[in-house]
Amino acid sequence: MISSMTAFASTTGQSRGLSWTLEMRGVNAKGLDIRLRLPERMIEHEQAVRTRLSKNFARGNISLTLRIEEEAAASLPKLDEDVFEAYVRAAIRGRTIAKNIGLRLIEASAADYMGLRGVIRTDAAGAEMPVEPIMASLDAAIADFASMRRSEGAALDVVLRDQLAQIARLAGEAATQAEARKPQMAQTLKTNLARVMDNVDGADPDRVAQELAMLAVKADVSEEIDRLIAHVAAAEALLDSDGPVGRKLDFLMQEFNREANTLCSKSGAPELTRTGLDLKAVIDQMREQVQNVE
Repeated sequence: MISSMTAFASTTGQSRGLSWTLEMRGVNAKGLDIRLRLPERMIEHEQAVRTRLSKNFARGNISLTLRIEEEAAASLPKLDEDVFEAYVRAAIRGRTIAKNIGLRLIEASAADYMGLRGVIRTDAAGAEMPVEPIMASLDAAIADFASMRRSEGAALDVVLRDQLAQIARLAGEAATQAEARKPQMAQTLKTNLARVMDNVDGADPDRVAQELAMLAVKADVSEEIDRLIAHVAAAEALLDSDGPVGRKLDFLMQEFNREANTLCSKSGAPELTRTGLDLKAVIDQMREQVQNVE
């Protein structure tokens, strides 16, 4: 079953005084384009995140954003008593030394100590980054993201199969129309041959007949119709297969378009030209849809 490259997933989590939101968004791309927005404290784990994504997805533009916030209770300021006491003891020792050498120091207030580094802190600011829980959230987001891509792919599969059925039907109509015009083509060739022989002195009848026969072959669209039908079968086989098939389908769409263009240029009959144009319209619509297949 095919997967779409369009998807969205979001997970949340909390641990060690931190809460986070992880979002993934996907759109179509020719290859795999991973764009990460991680907090500074998660930068060292960027490669691990990329590895997880690349193992699960082959194509698509995937944007991942991780936002981490301190929980309200954890972000409240707290006094680190050990640090505060260490500063006070150091100050007392400093005053003793100053007194011994004849210096007088101004008494420090409690507020002075509060402004020193490490005396006031938040638990979250000093907390170790909860990497494992965040990675577990990433795995959950990846699973949801992949599930949505499969769900979108299932809907896309229905559309593509309907378009393939239209192409097969139009190819069948083209085959019927091409067969019906053969007597007219034969008569036209005979008329042209007679006209050339009557108006060109010394013309080699065999050579003229050979040239007209070559024109008849060039006007034959049976090969283009056969290839269109073969391409339909190949596309259906790709839709039935497992794994990413977007690139192969994209190549097939180029082949579909080439055969339809050739059929239109060789048609020589209004009804066959109209069928060829209808084919081109369906193929263009299908090509747009294929751009979103992984």
